[in-house]
Amino acid sequence: MAFIVLTIRLRRANRPTSMKQIILPPLFMSTGSMMFLYPPTRVDAIFALESLFMGMILSIPLILTSKFELRGDQIFMKRSKAFAFILIGLLLVRLAAKVYVGEHVSLFETGGLFYLLAVGMIFPWRIAMAFRYRQLQRSLTEKAA
Repeated sequence: MAFIVLTIRLRRANRPTSMKQIILPPLFMSTGSMMFLYPPTRVDAIFALESLFMGMILSIPLILTSKFELRGDQIFMKRSKAFAFILIGLLLVRLAAKVYVGEHVSLFETGGLFYLLAVGMIFPWRIAMAFRYRQLQRSLTEKAA
């Protein structure tokens, strides 16, 4: 699965990007919060905050390596040689943490915690990407005017 995600991310750099492509994945992912309607997946508030905070920390490398570039009058994701290694590294960190956490809490709570970790990682990353995209879009319209 990680290989498929990595391949998709690298191929996407060959096509222009849009605000829709940046915003929609986190919105689609947000439907996963419905899992917390099932009582066994609910976690203590302190664990939830810790998981969100860890996700935010793990989003920093993604934010730092996700850049855009102008090609003509279109905006593209700029390929970063480090991006693939960062995705693989984050996957390994998450897998190691999942094994450790899985020994101490139930399977359902582990699922809830790692969903929150993913939310904490993806939302800040995509928000940063949206701001950068908007800045390039503005500069593009200023050049055209």
